[in-house]
Amino acid sequence: MGRLVALSLLGIALALLGERFLALRNRLKASREVESIDLPNCHLIKGIETGSEDIDILPNGLAFFSVGLKYPGFHSFAPDKPGGILIMDLNDENLRALELRISRGFNLASFNPHGISTIDSDDTVYLFVVNHPEFKSTVEIFKFEEEDNSLLHLKTIQHELLPSVNDIIAVGPAHFYATNDHYFSDPFLKYLEVYVNLHWTNVVYYSPNEVKVVAEGFDSANGINISPDKYIYVADALAHEIHVLEKHPNMNLTQLKVLKLDTVVDNLSIDPSSGDILIGCHPNAQKLLIYDPNNPPSSEVLRIQNILLEKPTVTTVYANNGSVLQGSTVASVYERKLLIGTLYHRALYCEL
Repeated sequence: MGRLVALSLLGIALALLGERFLALRNRLKASREVESIDLPNCHLIKGIETGSEDIDILPNGLAFFSVGLKYPGFHSFAPDKPGGILIMDLNDENLRALELRISRGFNLASFNPHGISTIDSDDTVYLFVVNHPEFKSTVEIFKFEEEDNSLLHLKTIQHELLPSVNDIIAVGPAHFYATNDHYFSDPFLKYLEVYVNLHWTNVVYYSPNEVKVVAEGFDSANGINISPDKYIYVADALAHEIHVLEKHPNMNLTQLKVLKLDTVVDNLSIDPSSGDILIGCHPNAQKLLIYDPNNPPSSEVLRIQNILLEKPTVTTVYANNGSVLQGSTVASVYERKLLIGTLYHRALYCEL
């Protein structure tokens, strides 16, 4: 009798594991393939070889790149090289990304940058960087020194409400919203959390005087950005959703709508000329986890117009099967110049 019960419990457990496995494949879009949609006048950016996970562009055309991200379970073309912040002036004729020097006292050896955000306050540019030293989560605040293309490190922020930060949007010199893509900080528990699909991830508001959760219940909260009219957009990667949240004077957020898409969504940017949302996407995220150079991860960029309408317009701006660009994470535009970054591959520049 005891053996029969044990076998029954084993069968139930295997059935549940099988169901979770199939559900995870669906969340990763593991069976989806993409047909290439090319843009004219595109070329790979010189100086970027090991990923460009996030890109932020100042109104004057200076583009910042976070490069060299290393994350448990993901491929890396330079596993022993620290990450860095690169800069490129989109007004130059000879476009090339150059690494910014960081002030002494900052631990460059463990620098592992992820999401980034810039803010210009009183003619001073601050750069907020999500960092994963030894796979922990911190937020680093730098001052950009334009005269010598360097970064002055101002502050490291670590908080119990920021256990697994993915992306960040600055709303003041020391104020930001950040997404936690996992509830746990331990790598094994992170993957277990994704497998079980707990919907425990969230958005946190941080200021020197107050830190609080302002939105929660996401499958995997990823990219975050803010519109000129102060709506907050959050990409829920494995749920394939874009959430539109309204920001209130007390910095709390309330949800207005959710837009469902057919791809794994990553970082978000705003087209400053139109207010459209650009999203770096993974048509098949399983290929990111199981890297095969003969069948590399593909890339996809979507544009969302009029997201507040009942039926926004969603178009594919760029798509590639991995032959040119592998694993797109972000797309950002400046005066009809499009930059597309990746998790661990190259970066692409296109003229629209």
